[in-house]
Amino acid sequence: MYTMNAPYSRAAAIASPSATRSRAADPGGTSSPNSMAAAYVACRRLRTYQRWRPGVLGRMCRAGSPATIAAMTYVLVLAAAWGVTTALSMPRGPLTTAEALTSIVISIAVGLAAGRLWRSRWTLLAAPAAFLLALELGRIPVRGPSVDAPHASAFGFVALVAGRGVHGLLSVFPMLLGVSYGRGVAGGWKRLVTGAATAVLLVLTVLVALPARTAPLPGVAELTTVDGLNVMIRGGHTARPVLLFLPGAPGGSELGAMRKHLSALEDSFVVATLDRRGGGASYAALGRTVTMDDAIADTLAVTDYLRTRFHQDKIFLLGHSGGSLVGALTAHRHPERYRAYIGTGQAVDVEASDKLFYADILAWARTGGRTSLVRQLTDQGPPPWKDVYAYEPIMLYENEVYGQRSEFVVDVPEYTLLQKAHTLNAILDTWTLFYPRVQDVDLRREVRSLAVPAYFVQGTNEMRGLAVLFAEWYEALDAPVKRLERFEGAGHRAMFEQPDRFVTFMASLPT
Repeated sequence: MYTMNAPYSRAAAIASPSATRSRAADPGGTSSPNSMAAAYVACRRLRTYQRWRPGVLGRMCRAGSPATIAAMTYVLVLAAAWGVTTALSMPRGPLTTAEALTSIVISIAVGLAAGRLWRSRWTLLAAPAAFLLALELGRIPVRGPSVDAPHASAFGFVALVAGRGVHGLLSVFPMLLGVSYGRGVAGGWKRLVTGAATAVLLVLTVLVALPARTAPLPGVAELTTVDGLNVMIRGGHTARPVLLFLPGAPGGSELGAMRKHLSALEDSFVVATLDRRGGGASYAALGRTVTMDDAIADTLAVTDYLRTRFHQDKIFLLGHSGGSLVGALTAHRHPERYRAYIGTGQAVDVEASDKLFYADILAWARTGGRTSLVRQLTDQGPPPWKDVYAYEPIMLYENEVYGQRSEFVVDVPEYTLLQKAHTLNAILDTWTLFYPRVQDVDLRREVRSLAVPAYFVQGTNEMRGLAVLFAEWYEALDAPVKRLERFEGAGHRAMFEQPDRFVTFMASLPT
């Protein structure tokens, strides 16, 4: 039977007879520099000639060696440097195909280097931990549910999965795989797991790399960018009038809905569908702030691009819902660029609309006995509120309360896999930055007249929070031509709910 000191004696004897002699020369157990160096050399020789299981002996030989401490330091610094770089260059995570592929490749390289530098299994924990800590500290100034502290709600869960979850899949996962290869893949089940993970990462990389595309047309059909903003341009004839469409909710994208419902519009117009800043493929263009003036400037930049490219002095401007606020203000301030303004699901006053929504949803909740919703709304009080989570009840229930149709059309090739994954997070992040800054917008005060023809399409089943204010504004609005078309039975998305009628209406406009 071995005594407690026997393994150490055997290790030293196997590794180096000189190590045994050194210990014999120091029977009191005092450790001189020479004896410590001899012990370290013994451990190194032991690792060369004998494969032993991690345990007391392994920890003794590995934990305090200068080489191990240096390797561990290099790993932590390397991973943290990549975390800081990520926080500065893509704080919300990889949002574009190029960013995603860059993240995968560099994360694998960092993991591979970390595994080679420090072959301990602790590298599997240390490298990702250093990366994540540096990333979270580096992006503290950035705001939005995708990067803020997790929130206990439906929106909070979505933000966590689509934000940190997707980012982890494109950074931590490949880093762990790189560490595994750097340390050396062992046989048995570990080799099988590593192989399976490699296959998953390869498939994921291919799917992420697939580009967005749009079906060809005789005239023009392309996805392009203007000042970092994504624009889908489609038209059967490039000589047709140009129509710029501004979609609704902050962070929303309507490329899918336009392709699914309104492709016939391309026979009469060159249709340019803008992903506003923060939405769809323009999510990556979202900075730390975005204001109404920014939205108007973006609209003008795209307008001028279209005017120049298609050799038209003026174009049509179409806005839906939240996009109609931007559209009306842009047409009011810069009428020289537009043939006409068309509003549908027209918004007028954000704060006043939200207060009507609040009152209607609260009444609906009380009538239906939804006590938890009643309690939540009464505790919050009427809007405006400080963050997007407070608006969650309105955003979740308004369609049910008003009998509206809701759809997210993402199953079209105009979206990449990443854009589909970030659909809701783009809305939540952009809403957080943009919505509080438009609370004081009121078209009844700011747009009392338009110097261009003004046309409106409203569903007879429009939500009260919008319909009441629109009726008041429309009645007082002064314009050279003013026309209102009502779609019977349609709601807030009248242009998509009755697309044939909308196409006929648009084709009837003077050009």
